[in-house]
Amino acid sequence: MVITTEQNLLDKFGPCGLLCEKCFAFDNGPIHSHANQLKHNLGDFDNYARRFSTLLNEPKFENYPLFKEFLALLSASNCKGCRKQECHLFSNCNVKECYKEKEVDFCFQCADFPCNHTGFDENLEKRWININQRIRSIGLENYYNEIKDKPRY
Repeated sequence: MVITTEQNLLDKFGPCGLLCEKCFAFDNGPIHSHANQLKHNLGDFDNYARRFSTLLNEPKFENYPLFKEFLALLSASNCKGCRKQECHLFSNCNVKECYKEKEVDFCFQCADFPCNHTGFDENLEKRWININQRIRSIGLENYYNEIKDKPRY
């Protein structure tokens, strides 16, 4: 079932081929880490945002409460990855149960790939097909090295 000798590398990916560690919901991923660092560095910026709005005549600081709320969302992520728990983003995703049933690590290993059973929207479906074709073509380790320093979004 495992296509690589390193389970650690396999655990970084969902069975759909998306790199879980780059997801905003992934616990200890770069987005989570950077959001926590920014939250820490901003400290009690609320008072300053209100003051800067007036002192600097910059109304964008009035949006700080919304930014702070969004930053709290990013820093509170707690997903362990699609192979360890249910996906936090795509409630309609059918891949997690399907790959277990078919006993494959990735969708491209299934005889039915590509199928219309994923539950993905049109955009994600195109991405899913391209990712799986690329992993099949160059292997998981090479694919990881190709994308590990690129943003997910």
